[in-house]
Amino acid sequence: MTTPDLQSRLPAVGTTIFTLMSALANQHGAVNLGQGFPDFDCDPRLVDAVAAAMRAGHNQYPFMTGIQPLRDAIAAKIAALYGHAYDANSEITVTAGATQGIITAILCAVHPGDEVIVIEPCYDSYQPSIALAGGVPVPVSMRLGANGYSVPWDEVAAAVTPRTRMIVVNTPHNPTGSILRRADLDALAAIVADTRILVLSDEVYEHMVYDGQEHASVSRHPVLAERAFVVSSFGKTYHTTGWKIGYVAAPKALSAEFRKVHQYNVFSVNTPMQHGIAAYMADPAPYLELPAFYQKKRDLFRDALADTRFTLLPADGTYFQCVRYDAISDLPEAEFAQWLTSEVKVAAIPVSAFYSRPTESGIVRFCFAKKDETLNLALERLAKI
Repeated sequence: MTTPDLQSRLPAVGTTIFTLMSALANQHGAVNLGQGFPDFDCDPRLVDAVAAAMRAGHNQYPFMTGIQPLRDAIAAKIAALYGHAYDANSEITVTAGATQGIITAILCAVHPGDEVIVIEPCYDSYQPSIALAGGVPVPVSMRLGANGYSVPWDEVAAAVTPRTRMIVVNTPHNPTGSILRRADLDALAAIVADTRILVLSDEVYEHMVYDGQEHASVSRHPVLAERAFVVSSFGKTYHTTGWKIGYVAAPKALSAEFRKVHQYNVFSVNTPMQHGIAAYMADPAPYLELPAFYQKKRDLFRDALADTRFTLLPADGTYFQCVRYDAISDLPEAEFAQWLTSEVKVAAIPVSAFYSRPTESGIVRFCFAKKDETLNLALERLAKI
């Protein structure tokens, strides 16, 4: 029997760089600072809350939009932190992780031929999601200067056409560790005001902003909030990336369309984990204390790297640190990352992997969401280069 030919919906997509580098790290016994997940466990109280929910019988389908206590807790958190009152019943949807929230927002809003502006380097799910919707990605590259990466809003504005349907932003930003500020939100608002353009704001690292700076959530900005899908992730916030629980906040009309797609691509999300997270959110300390927790790790990592041949870029948010390696090698980024993994035994991710077109900057990304002993082992190896 011959299998019929299948025309790929994503012909340019192969195995992700995260999978490749993690496999290479395992092969060479390298410290894996590539893929963005912690090597430490979550709070035992959260596990206990989920177990209690299972024992209480919360093991069947929940509401399609998410259980009421969790949606209430999400709405209350956003109102307290960012001053925007989303209606928990009509404007908050619990998703199977942020990635499912992102693709659902794109599928519900982007039609064949619509253009979507994507600011690169960027998380690797954005452009395949746009392609699956029949949209046309329009990449705009961030500027890289003495103060790190920034969004060139003049170039974003120049990329807008009558076919532009959406602009995708990400703050704090993966992979660069940069953040948007109020002036950035104002610049974005000036571009989209009085247009049909929607905003998709990936804010999964919202609680990882350092040095006393404020997370510039799109939900803070009235002009943007009225046209935005705001995406976040409990996996990042609570060190539970494998649980794949996130949420999307959006105005009622946008949420109604979002839920039409959501109910058919996932329908509902893990019931006991929703109950466990809702109970755990009664204490805001875990997310309020997260900036200090990760800033300590960032500073440990940066202080030690400052004495190496790497050049540090600013890291204002996320749990990623980007570095230049031009004092060490002139290899392309992917080859340098492979060399670093196989010879130095520390895995990193080439920033070039986050662009749709060949782009070499001589920069790799490390993840510092690791135990201190893991970071110290990696730093000991990196110091020998």
